[in-house]
Amino acid sequence: MTAMKQALTVKDLYVSYHGSEALHDINFSIDQGKMAGIIGPNGAGKSTLLKAILELIPKDKGEVRLLERPLKEIRRKIAYVPQRNDMDWTFPINVLDTVLLGTYPELGPIRRPKKSHKDWAHHCLEKVGMAAFSKRQIGELSGGQQQRVFLARALAQKAELFCLDEPFVGIDVTSEEMIVGILQELRDEGKTVLVVHHDLSKADSYFNELILLNKKLIQKGPVSEILEPDVMMKAYESQLSFLQTKRGAI
Repeated sequence: MTAMKQALTVKDLYVSYHGSEALHDINFSIDQGKMAGIIGPNGAGKSTLLKAILELIPKDKGEVRLLERPLKEIRRKIAYVPQRNDMDWTFPINVLDTVLLGTYPELGPIRRPKKSHKDWAHHCLEKVGMAAFSKRQIGELSGGQQQRVFLARALAQKAELFCLDEPFVGIDVTSEEMIVGILQELRDEGKTVLVVHHDLSKADSYFNELILLNKKLIQKGPVSEILEPDVMMKAYESQLSFLQTKRGAI
């Protein structure tokens, strides 16, 4: 039987902000072809974990391997969609040019997209239902439309690992359903998807696995195991009375 390849391995990861420890001794791995959610209370370090994995912020120590290699060797195969509030929506760029940025890893030193790259970008926009907005300025779109465009940019990259930070915050239901459907298609094609997520009521229908975090790794495993009340209690403690899952109140 062929061993499953790992899309992500995190070993002994520590991260600090301004002298305060944000992540403590994080260890886990995710097999290729999975869709995993990073969950936990506010301030748990969910976005910090994703950014540390992608070397967007420094780590104190620890090892991260993506697709079984260091990030610097495999960066072009990793697509990242940041939180919407991390974006500069006043930047003067239109929808098509935003998606074309995803093709840059394939371009030569002159970095001038060919017709084939533009055709591919249009295809990716069609995939997310945004082809009609190709000439629109990115800042003129609704939250859901903006998130669809940035997913199209990730698709244009032809990545193997897709990392999204709170992609469903502030967007409409239609956009959320479309994005989830596309991410699940990517998973079914053998890609790996890692999502920072906060809505526990949808976790069991969105993900294969969950990474439960509260500055340290509480537990990682199948959704049904992580959403058990005794496991969730370890991360959320007094906040549990406010949380809902499809099983009802925890």
